[in-house]
Amino acid sequence: MSLPSAIAQIAWAAGNLACARRFARALADPRRAQSGWLMRRVRADADSAFGREHGFHDIRDARDFSRRVPVRDWAEFSPWIDRIRNGENDVLGMEKVSHLAPTGGSSGARKLIPFTPALHRAFAGAVGAWMTNLARLEPGILGGPAYWSISPLAAAESGPVPVGFADDAEYLGGWMARLVRHLMAVPADIRHERDPARFWHRTAATLLARRDLRLISIWHPSFLRLILDAAANHWEEILATLPGRRAAELRRAGPASPDAWWPALRVISCWGDLAAAPGIAGIARQFPRCRVQAKGLLATEAAVTIPWRGRYPLAVNSHYFEFLTEGGDVLAAHQLQRGAVCEVVVTNGGGLWRYRLGDLVECDGFCSTTPTLRFLGRAGNVSDLRGEKLTEAFAAACLADLWQSTAGRPTAFLRAHPGEGDTPGYLLVVDRPVGEPVPRHLDTLLRRNPHYDLARNLGQLAPVRLHIDPSSALPSASLRRIGDVKPPVLEPVEFSRES
Repeated sequence: MSLPSAIAQIAWAAGNLACARRFARALADPRRAQSGWLMRRVRADADSAFGREHGFHDIRDARDFSRRVPVRDWAEFSPWIDRIRNGENDVLGMEKVSHLAPTGGSSGARKLIPFTPALHRAFAGAVGAWMTNLARLEPGILGGPAYWSISPLAAAESGPVPVGFADDAEYLGGWMARLVRHLMAVPADIRHERDPARFWHRTAATLLARRDLRLISIWHPSFLRLILDAAANHWEEILATLPGRRAAELRRAGPASPDAWWPALRVISCWGDLAAAPGIAGIARQFPRCRVQAKGLLATEAAVTIPWRGRYPLAVNSHYFEFLTEGGDVLAAHQLQRGAVCEVVVTNGGGLWRYRLGDLVECDGFCSTTPTLRFLGRAGNVSDLRGEKLTEAFAAACLADLWQSTAGRPTAFLRAHPGEGDTPGYLLVVDRPVGEPVPRHLDTLLRRNPHYDLARNLGQLAPVRLHIDPSSALPSASLRRIGDVKPPVLEPVEFSRES
């Protein structure tokens, strides 16, 4: 590792240690940590347009806050975000919005999440605590570079507020982002490569050159599989570009033994819940000498949980959290009991106030006195094969747009399927024949969701295929809730956790 990288590594580790100490203190008293965080935010943003409209100057505690600010979903925040995107200042908060980060939406193609210095600090604090705990488990991760890939490859959009990040380090913001850039194993420009084949080839070649790679952090296990496939498929071509000693070492290891490619690799981090469970198990089999760690619940809007001492506690000093029960009650973090199943409501430093995140969680225990959470899935009907997060509302809107330009409207729904080989995708199930371009047109409409578009571009999802079967043109009855009049238009696939 070069001297600048070594210095950056030491400085980042020191900053992370401070984050871990603050997090550990907060875990011991979540009520105090949450109340303090909330009131600091309310006072800081009292003179924003949102703060004035909701009487922030008169809020004295969390109870006042909940009385004055209703729980909202994305549709209710969208007009405020539009004002920010058009260049208006001090809309949801008083801090400058540095970026709008795109993510999948439940009622439309995408959501744009405001990022401010406060939200950058929140992510940096959560990641810093996580990395400190991980370094205690695996000290070797501090000796070399890491590969991080955590955000979609979105084309830049011009306007008063930039849409998307130049690189993944920008999630952390400030001095931490500058330090982390020195530790990246892959140059930032690769994530903007628009040709999927070149993206995988360049990523694989760059990583194979890094004998000292220590950490791989990605979102879905299939992402790593595609890197490994690109390396194996272009093995000799890539080795020809590497220094002789490194090429000889890799040639001895062979294209079928990725566990031998990076002798210093200590940790692989990726999603491990629900449909990702078989993938993370496969990574563990391929890399038996590595620690393969499931991520916490991380969303573009907030870091909800982080891995910490074998558990996944709430990121209690990064944001303010509430939990909506099935019966409509709203609980604070310190009120959660073991076994409670709730939807996450978050207030973050970017200006989302009492925002329904859409994630269902179960309290499965406590770390110190802070609840630990297990991700159960998305509230409502959502299909998430490769991180695309397609909701029923969005699928219905795409189907409605599809039939506007198609003669006749068959009975139809979208069914997720595990795919042939390792590439899953979606079937458009119809009860009678339709034109040949229909599935291609639907695939284009679904690409309005940035995560679906990304998964398609990277080859993680197959194109939409057509399935004509009059006898099966209704989604499975097992997916219908009691009392449903209209069957769902999106049928997720159920993966076996043992497969």
